Amino acid sequence: MAGLAWEVATVAALRDETPHVKTLSLDVAGWGGHRPGQHVDIRLTAEDGYQAQRSYSIASAPSTEGQIDLTIERVQGGEVSPFLHDEVVLGDRFEVRGPIGGYFVWDGGAPDPLLLVAGGSGVVPLMAIARHRARIGSSAPCTLLFSSKTPADIIYADELQSLAARNDGLRVVHTLTREQPPGWTGFSRRIDALMLEEVLGMTSTNASVFVCGPTPLVEVTASGLVSLGLPPSRVRTERFGPSGG
Repeated sequence: MAGLAWEVATVAALRDETPHVKTLSLDVAGWGGHRPGQHVDIRLTAEDGYQAQRSYSIASAPSTEGQIDLTIERVQGGEVSPFLHDEVVLGDRFEVRGPIGGYFVWDGGAPDPLLLVAGGSGVVPLMAIARHRARIGSSAPCTLLFSSKTPADIIYADELQSLAARNDGLRVVHTLTREQPPGWTGFSRRIDALMLEEVLGMTSTNASVFVCGPTPLVEVTASGLVSLGLPPSRVRTERFGPSGG
């Protein structure tokens, strides 16, 4: 991307979020900070010169201290994510470029209610927003609707519970589409119009909406919210589909 230089990133920490999702904390030389919702490109170079490149959302709240977190789902048969999961160790180095993107961002300046809708690893840029909201002490009411397959697939489960327990206006609503634990009181299906209507009732038709996840989820959510009265201009989306991983 024109104007953005590749910088050297060093792996400072590794953390398993779920059996298929891992967070890499990277020390990045020359990092100038980012906005919640932005992403970076990663470039890996093999000894023979072959290069592979992928884009990943930044999970951490904005910081100029030179470290960012990337939360990466392992894509079966992928080219980059299996390497980052299975081969990378502390101290390894590769290249990153960013931050990238200015549309799918929330800086916390407006008091408007927030509605965040995520499917699977689509929660990553939304987690950056939630972390930033908590860090700056924003009073903007915020609801996160998070669709996961099973309880074991809930990324950031413990941290989301802790953030909601702050009682500062953040509500986390889960839906589990494949498996629910005994006594489950959340939703138990894919996101649909009735679910969106119920969740929107917890926020406002004046909410600023950020939706990220697989393309079908994003399309259902965006069209459903507009049909419920949200202006299209208030619904920002970011989607992903099958890729090389």
